Amino acid sequence: MLDVSTLEGWLWDGACQIRGPLDAPKFKDYILPLISLKRLSDVFEDELDRLTDEFGDREVAATLVAEDHGLVRFYVPPAALWPEIARRTTGLGEYLTDAVRAVGRENPRMQGVIDMVDFNATAAGQRIVDDGRLAALVGVRSRHRLGLHDVEPDILGRAYEYLLRKFAEGQGQSAGEFYTPPEVAWVMVRILDPQPGMTVYDPACGSGGLLIKCHLRLLETHGEGRDGHRELPAEVPGLPSSSADWGWVQHMAASLGDAGRMAVVLDTGAVSRGSGNTGSNRERDIRKLFVEGDLTQPGDLIESVVLLPENLFYNTSAPGIVMVVNRRKRKPGEILLINASKLFAKGRPKNYLEEQHIVRIAELYRAWEPVDGLAAVITTAEAARNDYNLSPSRYVSAGEQDEVLPLEEAMVLLREAEEERAAADEELEKVLVDLGLGGFRRG
Repeated sequence: MLDVSTLEGWLWDGACQIRGPLDAPKFKDYILPLISLKRLSDVFEDELDRLTDEFGDREVAATLVAEDHGLVRFYVPPAALWPEIARRTTGLGEYLTDAVRAVGRENPRMQGVIDMVDFNATAAGQRIVDDGRLAALVGVRSRHRLGLHDVEPDILGRAYEYLLRKFAEGQGQSAGEFYTPPEVAWVMVRILDPQPGMTVYDPACGSGGLLIKCHLRLLETHGEGRDGHRELPAEVPGLPSSSADWGWVQHMAASLGDAGRMAVVLDTGAVSRGSGNTGSNRERDIRKLFVEGDLTQPGDLIESVVLLPENLFYNTSAPGIVMVVNRRKRKPGEILLINASKLFAKGRPKNYLEEQHIVRIAELYRAWEPVDGLAAVITTAEAARNDYNLSPSRYVSAGEQDEVLPLEEAMVLLREAEEERAAADEELEKVLVDLGLGGFRRG
């Protein structure tokens, strides 16, 4: 089997062949179709070997497959097989384009997936990637087989995630806006724990990584499963003008079934902004609805909030949170708050979660009990007393005396202290008036 480090080195070697004419965001557009084509070709050859063993003759097997494509997973026309591609010395851009389009025509499920790039494309009258660089890329791709027994089944997903990560490393914040580290997605999947018969929906599907991880987790735990997708609701109610976080949450919650649950990545301020303010605050008021509800919306929907470590995401060094919403909570009237800010491995340029950290967070979620320095269980009444501030760091100390609060949370605590002081001043004024000593004002 091709191990992860070898796979990543092999992918990056291929990217280096076209780094000159292409920016990092375009790497995947050229590399992934070729990896897909190599995988399809090698698997097709493996299946021909199987049919050859069954029928005793390779030409007979090839003829039968050409007549009945249902004998194989995907049918690859002879001209699109990798050995034919690897021996091309001229006109490679046109040949590759014809090959991926032929595969798309023969396999409708691959249309719009493998056949979108034009390897022969030009800009300002010049080839974007010339045949020399394409030949070098094909040469790198020829180093390893990607057949049924050569690589893990999720080879294409791993390749895509690796290239997205490399893109994010190179492009910084702009790339991080759409790239969620895969280990964060695994935290969400472990918490959601997909079961047979469930429908899985990701409104920000992107590369489909979260859906694929749900499917892989289902295979791991049950050995079966099929992903589904639901239509998007037409409206997103109550969208705050200053931040779309809770509009996003409302959209996802509106998509849940009667027993549905969801996990969403948000910035830390999404669970604390507005708390401690006098008067109305849109985000705080929406959080209140999710905790208490009203005549139009059932409450007690927030099941858990997980504070992630800092410096995981490519568009910020700040920590994020994973919030779990459940229409059928295991513990009605309670909210589990997990401070996982210290569960990480140091990395460059970004920190990351190891398997042990992902498992630990999932264990804390399943156990549903207070753990010193890691987890707290509060009631919805306690959340209300704290003005619907659901930041885990407010309830669970990570144990470091010199820990610096994020600015957003520090501002929330400051506003709360100011309101408490104002309330105390008001009470003191009443007492002084009763004693005939009115007119007290604190400067």
